[in-house]
Amino acid sequence: MTETEKIGDKIWEMMFDPAKPLGMAFYGVIAIFVAWVIGWAVKLAINRYLDRAEKAGADPTSIRFLAKLASVGIYLVAFVFYAIHMPKLKTLGASLLGGMAVASVVLGLAAQSTLGNLIAGVTLILYRPFKVGDRVQVSAPTGLETGVVVSIDLGYTILRTHDQRMLVIPNSIIANQASLNLSHTPLRTPCGVSIYVSTGSDVERARQILLELAKKHPKIAQVDACFVTRVTSRGVILTISAACENPDNAADIKSDLLDDARQQFATAGVKIV
Repeated sequence: MTETEKIGDKIWEMMFDPAKPLGMAFYGVIAIFVAWVIGWAVKLAINRYLDRAEKAGADPTSIRFLAKLASVGIYLVAFVFYAIHMPKLKTLGASLLGGMAVASVVLGLAAQSTLGNLIAGVTLILYRPFKVGDRVQVSAPTGLETGVVVSIDLGYTILRTHDQRMLVIPNSIIANQASLNLSHTPLRTPCGVSIYVSTGSDVERARQILLELAKKHPKIAQVDACFVTRVTSRGVILTISAACENPDNAADIKSDLLDDARQQFATAGVKIV
């Protein structure tokens, strides 16, 4: 046997010996590869299940969250399995046992926020105050924000606001605050307007025009009435009482009503102060 062959055999032997650094690296690569294959298979199976579940109208929120949790668990189990079968890690484990207690306390304090977010995420999935696709209102550093839930991850809940901003909120914060689920709350926002009609104009005709405009608007969910809210020497203030389901549409609705009323009043001969 040549010297090259002897070296090759020695390397080959060391590669399969978990007590050698080369063997530890080799088995480490295998552990990572096996964990990746299992994770990929689980992800593929979950995606197929989600396709069927979404078509059937099921809620995919908890499934997506648990899938991410399972992915972390797979790599954790692979590492534990790898460590158990490595002789040097067993030896080191005996000598580091005392230090692990201190390290665990330090790591626990350092990762307190991260662990809190993870536990809060599990709480959100279990109690389900909202799910992906729901429209919720929460308190944020920018004030009261309203958005659609895009995802509930291991650490954060992501909302998309009406102006396409992505609002990222730690799970621990959103789980400990009062959130309003607008998707399951019959809450309506006032979107009526007031118009000052001058003296001498046909007030009843103006009232009729406002009611017709409000009832025809596609974003108005409810029209109560058109009230006379003030009478002066210059004219009468008419206020249309209406409401919409989406608070983000209130400003646009008011603008539409005012603009349409201005055009209709001009045609009908109703003068605005």
